Amino acid sequence: MFELVFFGTSASAPSAQRGLSSALVMVNEHRFLIDCGEGTQRQILRSGLGFRRLDKILLTHGHLDHILGLGGLASTLGHWEALDELNIYGGAPAISRVQMLMEVVFGATNIPQSGVTLNLLEEGLLFEDRHFTLTAFPVIHRGGGCFGFTFEERTRRPFDNGAAEALGVPNGPARRDLVEGKAITLADGRTIQPDDVLGEAQRGAKFCFVGDVGRTGPLHKIVEGADLLVIESTYLEEEAEMAKAHGHITAKSAARLAAKAGVKQLVLHHLSRRYRTQDVLAEAQAEFPDTIVAHDLDYFRVRKDQPVEVVKR
Repeated sequence: MFELVFFGTSASAPSAQRGLSSALVMVNEHRFLIDCGEGTQRQILRSGLGFRRLDKILLTHGHLDHILGLGGLASTLGHWEALDELNIYGGAPAISRVQMLMEVVFGATNIPQSGVTLNLLEEGLLFEDRHFTLTAFPVIHRGGGCFGFTFEERTRRPFDNGAAEALGVPNGPARRDLVEGKAITLADGRTIQPDDVLGEAQRGAKFCFVGDVGRTGPLHKIVEGADLLVIESTYLEEEAEMAKAHGHITAKSAARLAAKAGVKQLVLHHLSRRYRTQDVLAEAQAEFPDTIVAHDLDYFRVRKDQPVEVVKR
């Protein structure tokens, strides 16, 4: 299961209702902050989630509305929170800007090298454990070094208790070994293979997060079949040319991507203050009914083969 909380959902500048871009993805004991716009740490406090284990920050790109909150957050974590390290991942332009920001906060020679680590982000696998993988993929926006992220549970084969009982496989370590893909030998000398008690492979939940993006074409294969797609919706179709000129997409474009890629649930964020939320939602739902427009502090749970659970603020 993946859990997602939005801290900021506005584009370019905050509004009275929406802060600047930031969201938190929680997977078991891991926490990944995606972008850190101005005001993020106050939203973290408002959410009640706190700063514990907030040691991995993923940057979609280096524009200021997505990174300006890093200075204050890093200072808070360095001075007040018991956090051994803070790993920040981003493309080359983003990392260059964050380096300058850290120099402003800590001083050019005083950045806590053992605490704050700036990591150059590249396409491909970024993080994995026995339950899930996190991969980064390039997106087209203004300038280079822009990325989206896919969180995906590992494929698993369900254990067939009935088959195990019929074969006389005892409970305990023997069944655990079979689940892990190891053959076992029973007391009577028979060898039981994992294939004897494991069902067909089943894909886990898939969740894709896209920040600012100017073209959806390259994303179709990447987000295909996702249980949840989160993507920007900065413009409405009536200003499609302006969207293209500024490297953004419209609500209609986002919804068409979701429909063509077989996405199960679409969530829009990064909204311009020029539009009413209901107008953004109406344009998207005309193309893809399973669309939600996110608000600050909205909370989502993503499970395989289950509707995305939504807790509105």
